[in-house]
Amino acid sequence: MNQPLVLNDPEKPVRVIGSNISYFTGKLETYFRCKGVSYRLDPMEFPRDGLAAKRETGVEQMPVAVLPDGRWMTDTTKIIEWLEQQQPSPQIYPKDPFQRFLGLLVEDYADEWLWRPAMHFRWYYQHGARLHSALIVNEMMNLFPGPKFFKRWMIRRRQRGGYTSGDGIGAAAVSGVEAIYFRLLDQLETLFSSRPYVFGSTPSIADIGLSGPFLRHFGQDPVPLLHMRERAPAVHEWLARLWNSQPAVDKGIADSLEDHGALRPLFQEIGRTYLPYLNANAEAVREGRTRFDTEIDGVRYSKARYSRYRVWCLEQLRQNFQNMPAQAQTGAEQFLRETGCWLPMWQLSELPLVAGQEEGLPFRGDFKMVGVNE
Repeated sequence: MNQPLVLNDPEKPVRVIGSNISYFTGKLETYFRCKGVSYRLDPMEFPRDGLAAKRETGVEQMPVAVLPDGRWMTDTTKIIEWLEQQQPSPQIYPKDPFQRFLGLLVEDYADEWLWRPAMHFRWYYQHGARLHSALIVNEMMNLFPGPKFFKRWMIRRRQRGGYTSGDGIGAAAVSGVEAIYFRLLDQLETLFSSRPYVFGSTPSIADIGLSGPFLRHFGQDPVPLLHMRERAPAVHEWLARLWNSQPAVDKGIADSLEDHGALRPLFQEIGRTYLPYLNANAEAVREGRTRFDTEIDGVRYSKARYSRYRVWCLEQLRQNFQNMPAQAQTGAEQFLRETGCWLPMWQLSELPLVAGQEEGLPFRGDFKMVGVNE
């Protein structure tokens, strides 16, 4: 008989292999803290740990979570989904099906779109780029030979080539990408001025998703942190409150909201920016264009990299909607239409997925999601 998985034993913590400045490592840590999961964070030392992650999970990315029984897991969204089945309380998925879907949409938006401004602010401005390239070298590149100054230069070159100027953010797009963040601060400042978390008094998957860009990028990098402190102090307070969340206090199951009006600006943003980007990416994948140009909300992205994983993300959003009870779908469709999310979510009749794509997650992945996000 299989022994039940124990996740709160300090003597047998989940091992998180990642980084103190990593987008998705911070998201997974926030989830563990909200759930009361015992974990230990170890730096992902390259190339050794990257090769181990590739061997054990099929993809070289971080973080990976190593369970007490030795199993390795990848992809924070699916790690959380699987662990919620093992330890349902305190529950971070809203009980209300409509609200659960909205939370999953926010998580996906935070994972797959907000990395653009997050990576931009980190690597575009020299003082932030120098700081974080030094942190990466000191934390994760001790096994690489060579002088540190050269390794720092290589990190800055790699990150800019892979995730900012090398992924569609040319000089003409800089102000538009930064505006994504400024609008988000305004949207969340209004929200968190009236409630402690996205859906009310308890953290949910929406808060966990937003912790990815906020904890280790917007709330840590010099330029976006300055803007947050000055422009959105309630957001700054939310971020600290979320990190300090304790299961004994926050019992789980987000409040059921009768009025989603305060959330409308955020979902209007998602409908205007993220979902059209998913469609443009899916069309590029369908046509075999590994680089594509697109204009999103007046911002021109040139030679952006295509992602097969994000085609799967769009399919997951559709499945999550279809998995709702019919009555909940009716209310959700009305809200999604009113906020401009409905049409882009269903714009493409068929998606260019690989057969069985990502079915092995969280234990086995098929495609590198975005890369090593720092």
